[in-house]
Amino acid sequence: MPDNETLPDLPEAASLVKKRTWLSPVWIIPFIAALLGGWIVVQKLLSEGPTIEISFQSAEGLEAGKTTVKYKGVDVGTVDALRVATDRQRIIARVRMAPETRDWLVEDTSFWVVRPRIAGGSITGLGTLLSGSYVGMAIGKDGARASSFTARDVPPVVSGNTPGRFFRLRAATLGSLDYGTPIYFRRIQVGQVASYSLDPDGRELTVRIFINAPYDRFVRPETRFWQASGLDFSLSANGLNVQTESLASLLIGGIAFDTPDPDQQAEPAAAETSFDLFADQAVAMKAPERGATHYVLYFDESVRGLSAGAPVTLLGLPIGEVVSVRLAADHRQKLQLRAHVLVATYPQRFLDVLADPQHVTGGKAVTPQIRKSVVDQLVARGMRAQLRTGNLLTGQLYVALDYAVNPASARIDWLAEPPAFPVMKGGLTDIEAKLTSILGKIERLPMDAIGSELKQSLATLGETLKNVDVLVKSWKGELTPELSATLGGARRSLAAAEGAFAAAGKTLAPGSATLEELRATLAEVKRAAQSMRGLTDYLERHPEALIRGKSEEGQ
Repeated sequence: MPDNETLPDLPEAASLVKKRTWLSPVWIIPFIAALLGGWIVVQKLLSEGPTIEISFQSAEGLEAGKTTVKYKGVDVGTVDALRVATDRQRIIARVRMAPETRDWLVEDTSFWVVRPRIAGGSITGLGTLLSGSYVGMAIGKDGARASSFTARDVPPVVSGNTPGRFFRLRAATLGSLDYGTPIYFRRIQVGQVASYSLDPDGRELTVRIFINAPYDRFVRPETRFWQASGLDFSLSANGLNVQTESLASLLIGGIAFDTPDPDQQAEPAAAETSFDLFADQAVAMKAPERGATHYVLYFDESVRGLSAGAPVTLLGLPIGEVVSVRLAADHRQKLQLRAHVLVATYPQRFLDVLADPQHVTGGKAVTPQIRKSVVDQLVARGMRAQLRTGNLLTGQLYVALDYAVNPASARIDWLAEPPAFPVMKGGLTDIEAKLTSILGKIERLPMDAIGSELKQSLATLGETLKNVDVLVKSWKGELTPELSATLGGARRSLAAAEGAFAAAGKTLAPGSATLEELRATLAEVKRAAQSMRGLTDYLERHPEALIRGKSEEGQ
C-alpha cells in the first residue's frame, strides 16, 4: 500500500454504563414473609375475639387459663387472668371471648359461676363435680355494647328466650320461698320464683316470679296469690283445717294462685303487674267485706284464747269477726279493768244466712235505720254476746250471739262510737260462779247449832211420847175396838217416830260420825271444784296435754 494513501477513520470504541435497579430480587422473599406474618397476626387477632372483665364476689372455683365460659354448654371464652380489685372487696377476671360473641356483649348480658347447687327443689351443676366449675353466660337483649360486667351471685332461674311473663308479689315475710320455688295453678306447676329482694324501707319483700306460657294468660288483675308452703294446717275456733298443693310442696314449699269468679272475657294482667302474696288460701280467696258495723263488747271475765280474727256467730252462723282484744278501765268504778273486745259484723253475711230476708227487711233495701231497728228488736228479746269455747285442744274462744234466759233489761246506745252490745257470762264461767255460790251457802250453814237444837227437840218429843203412853195405860174405862185400835196404832207410830228421831239425833249430834262425814263430803266437793278450776286453767295454758298427757314440768 503506498505511503501517501490515507486510511479511513476507524470508529472509536465507547464504554456503555448499564443502569442498575434499586430493588433486588433478593428482597422479594422478606417482603413476602412480612405479608404472611401480618396476615397471621390479623387472623390471630380476629380469631381471639374481644377481651372483657367480670367482677366476682370470690374466685372460688375459678382458675386462670383453665376455667371456661359456656353458653348453653358451648365454650365461648376462657379466663386469662385473675386479680384483686382496688377496693379489695371483689375479684376481677380477665376473659378472652370468642369472636362470634362480639354482638352478645351488651349491658344486660349476665355471667355467673356454675357449681353444684340445691335450690327450689332442684339440683343443678352436678357435672362440675368431675369437670370443675365454669362461668355461665346469658345473652342480653337491650343496652349498648359493654366490656365490664358484674357476675350474679346465683344463676338466673329463667333464660331470656323462655316464653312467658314476669310478675311481682308483695309479701310481709319470705317464709320457705327460695330461688326456683315452684308456682302452682290448680296443682299444676306453671312457673317458679325468679328472685326476691327486701324493699328499701325494710317493711316488705318483693318477690319476682315467672309464669310460663301459655299459663300466664290465666293471671288476671283480680288474681290472688298465696303461700302453699309445706303442710298448712291451723287449729282455731273453726276447727282443724289442713291444706297442701302437692307432695313436692310438703318438702320445698311453693306459691299457688287462682282467680275468684273469673271473667273469661277479661284481659290477662300485664307483665310486671304487682300482686299481694297472702299467707294461705282461705285469706286470699276471702271475699272483700263491705259496710262493716262495729260493736264493742265489755267482758268482766277472762278472755284468754280470744284473738283477732275469731268468728262472731249469730245462733251458730258466722256473721262477723273479732277485730281487736284490749283492756279498758270501767269509768263507773275506779281502777276497775275489764276486757274491751271490738267486733265487726257484716250485714251482707246476716242477709245471706236468712231464709227469707224480705220478711226481715219488709221488702225494702237495707239501710242503717233498718239494721238498727232489727238489732234493737233482737236485744229487746234477750239476745246477748257470750264467750264460748270453739276448740278444746287449743282453748280458742269465739263470740256467740244468742238468747239469754231471763236477761236483765238492756238497750244499745247508738250515739256511742262504736256502740256497746250487751253481754252475758260464758257458760263455764257461769257454772263456776254458781258452784262457788252453792259451796259458800253450805259452808255458812250452822251445822253445830242445828244438831244441838234437833237433839233438844227429840228429847222433848221423847218425854211427850212417854207421858202419852202412861196416860193410855192408866185409862180405867172401857175402850171401843176402834179407839183401842187407834191408840195402838198411835202408840206404834209414836214409838217408831221416837226411834227415828233418836237415830236422827244421834246422827246429827255434834261430833257424830255422820255429821263429820257430811262435812268431809262438802270439803271434798269444794276441793273437786278447785281442782276442776285448776285443770281448766292448765288446759288453757297447755291444750296439748289432752293428747300427750301432762308434761314432766307440769307434773
